[in-house]
Amino acid sequence: MTCGQSRGFFLLLFCLLCNSGQTCPSVCLCTSDTVSCSSSGLAKLPRSLPSFSVTLDLSHNQLSWLGPRSFKMMPRLENLWMAHNQINALSYGVFQNASGLRCLDLSSNKLQVLEQHYFQGLWRLEELRLFNNKIMQVEAGTLTHLSSLKKVYFSFNQITYFPFFSIQDHSHPFLAMLDLSSNRLTRLPWEDVKALPGLVQRGLYLHNNSLICDCAMYSVFWHWNLRGYDSVKDFVDEHTCNIHGDPRASIKFLHHNRVFLNCTVEKAVMQPVTVLLSSVLVLRGKKVRLDCQTSLSGADLSFTWLSPSMGFITPAGTNGTLISMFPNGTLEIAETSVNDSGLYICTAVDIKQALNATREVNVTVLLPAAESFNTGYTTLFGCIVTLVLILTYLFLTPCRCSNCKQPAAAYNHSSLSSVFFSSTRDQPKVETFKQVAFMEPVIIEEEATEWLPES
Repeated sequence: MTCGQSRGFFLLLFCLLCNSGQTCPSVCLCTSDTVSCSSSGLAKLPRSLPSFSVTLDLSHNQLSWLGPRSFKMMPRLENLWMAHNQINALSYGVFQNASGLRCLDLSSNKLQVLEQHYFQGLWRLEELRLFNNKIMQVEAGTLTHLSSLKKVYFSFNQITYFPFFSIQDHSHPFLAMLDLSSNRLTRLPWEDVKALPGLVQRGLYLHNNSLICDCAMYSVFWHWNLRGYDSVKDFVDEHTCNIHGDPRASIKFLHHNRVFLNCTVEKAVMQPVTVLLSSVLVLRGKKVRLDCQTSLSGADLSFTWLSPSMGFITPAGTNGTLISMFPNGTLEIAETSVNDSGLYICTAVDIKQALNATREVNVTVLLPAAESFNTGYTTLFGCIVTLVLILTYLFLTPCRCSNCKQPAAAYNHSSLSSVFFSSTRDQPKVETFKQVAFMEPVIIEEEATEWLPES
């Protein structure tokens, strides 16, 4: 290959790399799998973004709009940060070929309406951050196909209505947090709220809204507070309602319950019905079965368990493991370990009637009595042996005397060399020194023995 051909080859290779999206934009910082273009004054996306990116940070810029297939050359993208921009709309197919996204941050932008096509194709999305926008409307199908969602943040917006009916257990089996706090909600469709999956109800944040005081509202929050949901306990003072819809007559209804004396809250007014069981004790290595008997019955029920060690468990996810799940919802652990201890939550879903119920089982795995004894005995024995060795070291060390060995320095180094030289007379003199080096560990050991009492 001539010099001209070599230059042409490398120029072609450079162009191919540029066109394949492997170059790092000059305003960005690129590492092994992360591209950071934060605070770069960008008004539009860079023309070329590396396709190897797993995390892309575009926060704190001046982006106002995202066009179709903006991330088509980034199939490995999982985390996309676009907070603190000026984005007010997303085009159709903006996330095409970016279905691997798991976390999307669009907080602190200027979105006003969430259209149902905004997040199409993001079936792996687990966390969606939309807080601190200007959102007034959320269309019914916006979250419908996001089946992997775990957390959604809508706080600090201007939402007056939210389509709770679009969130169901079979469509969002992993959703555990829905933050609608600090919005402009006045009345909620309480029947739809009560039909939400148990995990969603536990993580539904509604504080700092403009709710109107009525018995339906109070009954729901009263039961959530009774069950100790963190979404209520952690923000007791921020749960307020307006008497007769007058903002000037706002009360902290979880403290001032005299307003609701005529409300009936003795009966459960919501699903799911949570049944708390006594703690289950099981020895390590033994088999245990946890049933999922709830207030629901019928052949059309589907079941999902939430395990402290394995997360969500479905019948399809127990093949070939020590945990198996039966059609009636019973969960079996063939051989328990200490890591299996914790709270297990089973959710039963009746899709036809749009009902669900949960059951909680607190499992404690114990060590066998003999093993516990042996473990304690072994530890005690180890402590005793260690103590004996320490005492031996302190009181039975060698003493200095006139008959002790002389320091290793008294050895005649030349005599040692002559001894080894006689056995290696055919070797060069350099090899003789190598042979003498093998004697050094012995000399060091004797020196250590001689001078030990001085320490």
